[in-house]
Amino acid sequence: MRTLPALITIAAGLSLTACGNMASNRSLNSVNQPVVSRTNYALDLNTYAGNLPVSEQQRLSQWFEAMNLGYGDRVSIDDPTPGGSLATVQMVEAAASRHGVSIQPVAPITVGTIAPGAVRVVVTRSKATVPGCPNWDSSSETNFNNGTSTNYGCAVNGNLAGMIADPEDLVRGQRSGDVSRADGSNKAIKSYREAPPTGEGGLKESSTQSGGGQ
Repeated sequence: MRTLPALITIAAGLSLTACGNMASNRSLNSVNQPVVSRTNYALDLNTYAGNLPVSEQQRLSQWFEAMNLGYGDRVSIDDPTPGGSLATVQMVEAAASRHGVSIQPVAPITVGTIAPGAVRVVVTRSKATVPGCPNWDSSSETNFNNGTSTNYGCAVNGNLAGMIADPEDLVRGQRSGDVSRADGSNKAIKSYREAPPTGEGGLKESSTQSGGGQ
């Protein structure tokens, strides 16, 4: 008679162990989230008397073209000269503005030293991916903890990571800037409210003419 309680205890322990291996994510938050990674690309340019020679300006423009510089990229200047050169900054800014990109005030740390009399232009490019997707784990699909699927979120977050114009928006979002975004909506609301009703001048008279052959 002592064998029966022992078997019941063992069976209960095995069932608890099986439940412990099942999915435990019972929320609506997906485990598979977009991850943003940054890559820095650097180009060293030779300066002369604080300016960029025409040949170096052409190199910079061709490099921006080859990089397909565009929205979401960040351009910065690493100038080891004390105080830097305003003329160099303006030339790099002019080249970047042709691609709709502005200059960032602080340059990231890059590998290698900058030669004397040279400046380093850095392009920082971000990319959003969802690691581990698709993630079909058949061993955890059937569970009694009401956990979400291991592949839950792969489709939505994968599409979001692939379509977002600036992956940095997934990290800190967009800043409102100097002008409040509410100003634009208030102007539209004011224009809508002050517009005269379409039927204020009465209905236009119209006549229907019909003609027939004899």
